[in-house]
This record gives sequence, structure tokens and C-alpha cells, in this order.
Amino acid sequence: MSFSIRIDTLGLIDYSNACARQKALVAEVVSGGSDTLILCEHPAVITLGRRSLEANILLGRKDLAQKGVSVISADRGGDVTLHAPGQLIIYPIINLKRAGLDLRQYLQKLEQVAVDLLEDFGIVATGDDARRGVWIGKEKIASIGVGVSRWVAYHGMGLNVSTDLSLFPLIRPCGMDVRMTSLEKILGRPIDMADVKAKLGSHFVKIFQEGTRRASDV
Repeated sequence: MSFSIRIDTLGLIDYSNACARQKALVAEVVSGGSDTLILCEHPAVITLGRRSLEANILLGRKDLAQKGVSVISADRGGDVTLHAPGQLIIYPIINLKRAGLDLRQYLQKLEQVAVDLLEDFGIVATGDDARRGVWIGKEKIASIGVGVSRWVAYHGMGLNVSTDLSLFPLIRPCGMDVRMTSLEKILGRPIDMADVKAKLGSHFVKIFQEGTRRASDV
């Protein structure tokens, strides 16, 4: 069995519009359609997962609005996170059963995609089952929150490429007192987002192709 996925690059897109696009694709995949990987960026927005605590937003909503940061509830797992331009948003709309994956395996593979991508830039990163996301030492570079409907996963991962890190103190990311980092900060130079997207797509197909082969061998 081979794994194939359509890659849909949307550029900068409003968070609500991206969610609507995901829901339409989920319906297609549930009906037997092809898996799709959406790569995009969002204007500044704080999103609240199903387990979010309002206390993890550290500034009042009026003050956030004055800063141009909106707040939206999301139908994904996890706590509070923040998206902003310069963060690569990775939304795989993928049939887990067809890929032969349970949710834990899927999350591990998402993390591995980012780990392998960062290795291309000479950065050693790790995933962590106990605290989902991708980490470089004690700093976090990618956050994960997914939803699943009838075995079809949606939402996904945000990887900080050149994100304005001064926005993250507005929240307690994923409910933790953690410092966020980015590719640009670590490398000390501008990063070409198009290059990151291309590398990410290649690693995604490779990692999930390996998973599909293992599933079909048993």
C-alpha cells in the first residue's frame, strides 16, 4: 500500500476560513476522498482548545483586540496556543484508519516530521509523549493540537519559523510556563518560508509513507 497526500499551500489565511476549509475536507475524506495537507500562516490569533483554561490568557480581551490579536475557540484538543505570521501551520486532513495509525502513533509522527525538518537546519529537536510538541532543550518550537472525526484527523501543528516571539507572553502556551523559540532565533538569520514548506512536505510524505508500509506489512 502506498501513501499519497495532496499538498494545499494557502499562504496567509484567516483562522476561521482555514477551519471552514478543514471541515469541508474532513467531509470529503470521510466519504473516501484523498488526504490533504494544508500549509499556511495565520494573522495573530489566540485559539482555545477543548481543555483550555481562560486563566492561560494573560491579557484581557479588550487589550488583545487593541494589539490586533483575536481570540477564537477551536474544536481541537489541548489548551491555549497562539498563531501569527511567520509560524508555519500544518493541517493534515488524514484518514487514520486508512494510514494504519492510532492517535498516539499519529501524534508521534507529526512530531517526527518537525524533528526531521529541523535536522535539515542542523538543529537537534525532540518530541515528547508527556508534553506534546517539539522541543529544543527546554524551549518549545512547535505546538500540536488535533481533532478527530470518524477516524479523520484535522487541525495539527504550528512550527515557529520567524514568528514574533514577543507575542507569546500574552498566553501560557499549552497551559505551561514555557519559553517559545523559532528557527530564525536559533539560527540568527532570515529563513525562507517557501524553503521550509517544501522541506516539510517532503518529510511529511516520507514519515507517513513509512507508517503505511509498516501497517500493510502486518
